[in-house]
Amino acid sequence: MQALFPTRIVILFSILAGVWGCVTNPVTGKNELGFISTEAQIDIGRKNYIPAQQMQGGQYKVDADLSEYVTSVGKKLATHSGIDLPYEFVVLNNSVPNAWAMPGGKIAVNRGLLTELTNEAELAAVIGHEITHAAARHGAQGIERGVLLQGAMIAAAIGTRNQEYAGAMLGGAQLAAGLVTQKFGRDAERESDYYGTQFMAKAGYDPEAAVTLQKMFVRLSDGKRSDWLQGLFASHPASQERVENNRARVAELRAQGYTGGELGADRYQRAIARIRQDAPAYAAYDSARKALQEKSVDAALKEVDKAIALQPNEAQFYGLKGDIRRLQDKHADAVRLYGQAIQRDDAFFSYLLGRGVSRAELKQRAPAKEDFTASLKLLPTAVAYNELGKIAEADGNQDEAVRYYAAASKARDQTGQTALASLLRLDLPRQPARYVKSELINDGSGKLFLRVSNGTPAALSGVQVRVALRWAAAGDETFTVDVPALPAGQAVVREIPLRKDSLVAGEATTVAAHTR
Repeated sequence: MQALFPTRIVILFSILAGVWGCVTNPVTGKNELGFISTEAQIDIGRKNYIPAQQMQGGQYKVDADLSEYVTSVGKKLATHSGIDLPYEFVVLNNSVPNAWAMPGGKIAVNRGLLTELTNEAELAAVIGHEITHAAARHGAQGIERGVLLQGAMIAAAIGTRNQEYAGAMLGGAQLAAGLVTQKFGRDAERESDYYGTQFMAKAGYDPEAAVTLQKMFVRLSDGKRSDWLQGLFASHPASQERVENNRARVAELRAQGYTGGELGADRYQRAIARIRQDAPAYAAYDSARKALQEKSVDAALKEVDKAIALQPNEAQFYGLKGDIRRLQDKHADAVRLYGQAIQRDDAFFSYLLGRGVSRAELKQRAPAKEDFTASLKLLPTAVAYNELGKIAEADGNQDEAVRYYAAASKARDQTGQTALASLLRLDLPRQPARYVKSELINDGSGKLFLRVSNGTPAALSGVQVRVALRWAAAGDETFTVDVPALPAGQAVVREIPLRKDSLVAGEATTVAAHTR
């Protein structure tokens, strides 16, 4: 029962079966205490890379050449990282300026950051910094210290997009959120600046770009632009100290013979020409999302229509318009719009999930089930599990409904509470002992007690416990103890009268319980 209603998220890795040992940092060459091996880091990154991308807007798809370009820059740098990881690089469809790295070499750069940079060398400075985080075990160290974000911080990990589902992320999605948003210590940031600058110089870039990049970050930080504060600066704080450290590092590299290096300004501007040209479309889209959050539906529709007119190939725009129409209960139109989004990008959970909800509202259970199932492969959400539970229940499959409701009930939001109510409504009458634990306690003083514990976060009533006792002389005795009210997550204790006889054995079993 406790597994169905955990009070905290517990992340288990098979690697934890071992003990702390000495590992060599492949970037610094220093010996460190740790237990997460390179193989384990690769596995963590592989399992969490896609969920993390999904929470951050999915991959940018309008200009495939841009992603290939960023990957080519990343690969040039990765060859100098000191460790052969399965590096991957993606551009995320997110206007917030940000970049992040996961253990195992999984790296992402937001569309919104690319439009702020001026040349390829600055991009190399960003990616080199993130490569160092991955190669130097910074993410693994964070896990080892147990500092991954949980609970309410998951919403911050998702940022301002998909807020409707922010509290409903489940399982591995919560770990992915923590990996993306964990804040590295000052030493880790210094290390990533130091070696990231070295990587870019070795790859043929002018390391001075690492200085100009940090100077730009300080300027933007002083201006307190909200998009930067919630993006890159949330996990990579800008400071004049980092500017000076990079300047000193460049001087070291110049003394080592890295006197040239390219900036690649023209090449970079050609690579980002599409997203620069589409900037007004994304600005309209961001305005539409803001208007929708403020419940200005007409303004949101006007802005998203403007975005679609400016860039008709962007799936996000159709997905947002689908969200608006769904919230207006225009489900047939929402299904059509989500379909247009999926035609342009069939690998983003939000479009599948939204279409599934609208199809369910239209009583199209079979296609809705397909959409929900497909969305779960990309990102596990309570909404999808809860909707699948409702479909299974409508189809008369109670066992399947219970499994789906149980999964959804783990979410810390209204959907989780709704799923819990459905789970208890279906399963509590069938399996009360699964949710209400009853045990006999002999306190050693000649008294016998019955302890009845409510393992659910819901108040229960009408609890009945069957007590079976075996006496040495009198034989077997069976009776029922009624517990009229059992508060959520609490227990009650009742004393059981003893005979003038020796008690040989006893057992207590919950046989009935109801939600209040």
